[in-house]
Amino acid sequence: MIYVFKTSVDSQAKFESASALLDLLLPESQWNFDLEDCDNILRVDSELNVAELLQNNAIFDCIELE
Repeated sequence: MIYVFKTSVDSQAKFESASALLDLLLPESQWNFDLEDCDNILRVDSELNVAELLQNNAIFDCIELE
């Protein structure tokens, strides 16, 4: 399933921190950021329900888009 999130990742430093977290939490999933989008979109392709995992992290804010 593909999940789409609006995020607070708006700089290279935040991207690097978020990337490390995503690699740790979702090693079997594919993900990417679209930082050129005004909502700094994160897309995650995963069999897991990643919404709960990502919405309660201390690295970056994210809100699932429907």
